[in-house]
Amino acid sequence: MRGRFAPTPSGRIHLGNAFSALVAWLSVRAAGGEVVLRIEDLDPRAASWERAALLMDDLRWLGLDWDEGPFWQSERAALYDEAIARLDAAGLTYPCFCSRAELHAASAPHASDGTPVYAGTCRGLSPEEVARRSAERPPATRLRVPDADDPAGAIEFCDLAYGPRREVLARECGDFLVRRSDGVIAYQLAVVVDDALMGVTQVVRGRDLLGSCARQIYLSRLLGWDAPEYGHVPLLVAPDGRRLSKRDRDLDLGVLRERGVRPERVVGVLAGALGLAEKGWEGPAAELVGTFSWERVAAHRDDVVCDAEFLAKLLG
Repeated sequence: MRGRFAPTPSGRIHLGNAFSALVAWLSVRAAGGEVVLRIEDLDPRAASWERAALLMDDLRWLGLDWDEGPFWQSERAALYDEAIARLDAAGLTYPCFCSRAELHAASAPHASDGTPVYAGTCRGLSPEEVARRSAERPPATRLRVPDADDPAGAIEFCDLAYGPRREVLARECGDFLVRRSDGVIAYQLAVVVDDALMGVTQVVRGRDLLGSCARQIYLSRLLGWDAPEYGHVPLLVAPDGRRLSKRDRDLDLGVLRERGVRPERVVGVLAGALGLAEKGWEGPAAELVGTFSWERVAAHRDDVVCDAEFLAKLLG
C-alpha cells in the first residue's frame, strides 16, 4: 500500500487537516505501507516554501512521518499538460468561456462539493465562435462526461468509511474543468495524474471531498490508470455545523503549540473522536498502529462538533 499526505501550503496545519492526516498515516502504517508527501501548490496564490516548511514541521511534531517527498505540484506542469493533450486528442475536451459569476448565477443545481452542475453552455460552440471568443478572453478547458443514460457515466465505488456510492456524472457535476482560464491546472486532473504516477493506492481525506471521487475515477479510466481506493473521514465542525477551516486560527497547530498543548494530547483527542483510542488516552500516533481499523472509523463517521467539551479535552 502507498498512501499520501497532500496539503496546500496556505497556512499552518489546521486541526481538521490533522484529523484526516492521522487516519491516512495510521491506515498505511497498519498495512506496512509507504507514505508520500506532496505539496499541492498549483495555485500561485498558495505557493509558499516557508508555509510548506511549517506544514512539514507540524506533521513531524504530530509524529506523522513519510517515506518519499516532498513532491511539488508546481514542478509537475509538463505531466499535467501531457495528460490534457491526451484527452484533447481523444476529442474529450472543449474550451469554455463561462465566468464564475455566470456559473453561479445559473439555475442549475450544485454538486455535493458546492460546484454548480455545468449546463453544457459551451459544449456545442462552432470553431468560428470559439475563435471569436478566444480573441476576447482565454478559455478554460472542460472534460465531456457521458450523457445521463450512458452507463459509462455512472461511477460506482465503495468508500472505506461511507460504504457503497454511485454517482451519475451528468447529473451530479456535468462537464468539469481540467484547466482554468488562467492556465492553472484543475484540482481534479492534477491529483489523478499525481496519484497514478506516484503509485498511490489509497487516498484518505476529509468527507468534504467525497463528491470528487467519481470525477477522479472517471479521469483515471480515461487515462488508462487504476484508481486508488478511497477512505473519507468526518469533518470537524463548529457548534452551528459550519466546517472549520484555516480561518479558525485558534485551532491551527501553530497556535496550539504556542499554548503548550502537547502532540500526544492532540493525537489522543482526535483518535478518541474516531473510536481509535479510549476516551482520555494520550500518546504518540505510533501506539495506535496495531489497533487501527476502518471498521472503527466507519462506526464513528458523524462529523465531530468542536464544542466546549471538545475544546476542554484539547486545551486541558
